[in-house]
Amino acid sequence: MSGERVLVLGTRNAKKKRELVLLLAGTGIRPATLDEFAGSVEVDETGTTFAENARLKASLQARAIGQWVLGEDSGLCVDALDGAPGVYSARFSGVGATDATNNAKLQESLRGVPLERRTAHYVCHASLSDPSGEIVIDCEGTCRGRIVDRASGEGGFGYDPYFEIPEYHATFAQLGDSVKSLLSHRARAMRQFLCELERLIGRGGWPIA
Repeated sequence: MSGERVLVLGTRNAKKKRELVLLLAGTGIRPATLDEFAGSVEVDETGTTFAENARLKASLQARAIGQWVLGEDSGLCVDALDGAPGVYSARFSGVGATDATNNAKLQESLRGVPLERRTAHYVCHASLSDPSGEIVIDCEGTCRGRIVDRASGEGGFGYDPYFEIPEYHATFAQLGDSVKSLLSHRARAMRQFLCELERLIGRGGWPIA
């Protein structure tokens, strides 16, 4: 649409979209979704790091639809599991994985591990591609916590009901949008991203269409 900057969120995950739309509120940039573009493609997450996957999503979608695209990849890294599930967070329990089956596998993998050794962190990597497929911004945010053995809370998604922030004595699923939008790995990555985006626009790197 003429006269505005449109940022396409390179995900089909409805709950991630909701978080990203909230984080972009007030920026003057109109968030769009892949569903609005017939030419969008399915991107295989073949990267071995969150950064590689985020760049793939951003670059391939940008070239396919000719738009500015924000690619994001995130997941959970558990210290006692040598960083697993990591980039395989969404498919930790195999083909047909769901939040329930992934959490069940996580708990089974941590069976017998005491709470003090269940330290973990969430990671979010965000990459912006211009319409040609060139990555022009890379940012990453993390949030440390621990994995409890009993689910608490109804909010969030993924591993959130088991990911506790010790200082708050609450899981991500209990904290709610207002607190999570300050503490989460995605919020921290997006704050960096918005600062870099402001600089990019300020130097004329993203002209209004």
